[in-house]
Amino acid sequence: MKFLHVHRAGLPGGVKGNNVKLIIATIKPFKLEEVREALTDAGVRGMMVTEIKGFGSQSGHTEIYRGAEYAVNFVPKIKLEIVVAASMVDQVIDTIATTAKTGKIGDGKIFVLDVQQAVRVRTGETNEDAI
Repeated sequence: MKFLHVHRAGLPGGVKGNNVKLIIATIKPFKLEEVREALTDAGVRGMMVTEIKGFGSQSGHTEIYRGAEYAVNFVPKIKLEIVVAASMVDQVIDTIATTAKTGKIGDGKIFVLDVQQAVRVRTGETNEDAI
């Protein structure tokens, strides 16, 4: 079994200057397919999608179930996780923001984080080559 040796810098062979970013976005569920198509057209080659529940400014709502009213504190959302080269970040953010926007409360949020290291398990490729 072959293991990848990682040095203190966090990258194989101690290489510095990894330019890979993780974009985490929350969007309304009905916008998922439209956003996915727009991101694919923009050159995004993969993403992870998770059904989540959360709340922000809208702070949930009330519903009636079997005649009783109760508070729904969490609203269904979709979480996208997209790893891209730093050079693509602005385009991906713009694509998500434009495509997911309805102009109503609860349209979502976008966060960008640095990725210390990325490895494609099948080939051992690292960082930008792994995405």
